[in-house]
Amino acid sequence: MFDIREDDLSGAQTRALLALHLEKMHAFSPPGHALDFSGLATPEVTVWTAWDQGRVAGIGALKMLSSDTGEVKSMRTHPDFMRKGVGTAILGTIIATAKQRGLRRLSLETGSGAAFDPALSLYRRHGFEPGDAFGSYACNDFTRCLHLELG
Repeated sequence: MFDIREDDLSGAQTRALLALHLEKMHAFSPPGHALDFSGLATPEVTVWTAWDQGRVAGIGALKMLSSDTGEVKSMRTHPDFMRKGVGTAILGTIIATAKQRGLRRLSLETGSGAAFDPALSLYRRHGFEPGDAFGSYACNDFTRCLHLELG
């Protein structure tokens, strides 16, 4: 249904969706809970967008943390495409790519509260389980760390 494409972040629609993502993250999260454009435009990050009839429907990224571990980053569905499978399509692409790259684990850090419930539900449906903090993250009342063992 969606055309999933690797994205270089140069397109106006992609940049607008990332701006919306950052706006929402800043509204519902403490500072530092989302990668900005420069953080996504690094060699260790691959970004994908989902497209439907010429419109960007969603975005997500995979950041390589090591040779066997990756992190899911910057998942966002455009408001016009909510509850239409965009998150599932992007996350499926990220998981498939992680497996192709031989990763053993995917991790992610997200928030808690009503604004994050749909994302937490999506991740749990795909097998992510709560776990310990990783990288520079610290567990607290807001932060949730989830992991998916790939092999």
